[in-house]
Amino acid sequence: MSDAHRIAASRIVKAPPAVVFRIVTDPHMQVEIDGSGMLEAAPGARRVEAVGDTFEMDMDREPLGDVDMGKYKSLNTVTRIVPDALLEWNVGSAERGPYGHVYGWEIRAVSADETEVTNYCDWTNIPEKAMPHFPIVPLAMMEKSVENLADLVARTSEARG
Repeated sequence: MSDAHRIAASRIVKAPPAVVFRIVTDPHMQVEIDGSGMLEAAPGARRVEAVGDTFEMDMDREPLGDVDMGKYKSLNTVTRIVPDALLEWNVGSAERGPYGHVYGWEIRAVSADETEVTNYCDWTNIPEKAMPHFPIVPLAMMEKSVENLADLVARTSEARG
């Protein structure tokens, strides 16, 4: 996998891997993690548990003001999943199928109550002819998602504690 086609941001959060994994496998939590105002979990979205599971997101790029796409529906299909360690999904649309890029969360225990989380986007499989038209996700967005996840984990832990 070429580094030129992958961006990633990492952070240590104060929670065991199981807590982080439970949050990132919930489409409704992905909306909070994204935090851009662009995503909304489609009605009936459920936690993903296995390769092939899908979740839909209603997208609206207008709040970002970067790409004139308006509102559309994105279909996300789990491509890899390892309980408490990894979630990866292929992004596409219900109408056109996969776009060729994947997002993911790598989750690694650092200690009993600390976890390193890495959020990544990889667009290695996007056809070269499509690359000039593909809005590349900036590293700042990945870093913000990791920060939002850390805040969400802290709030979740506080609510339980």
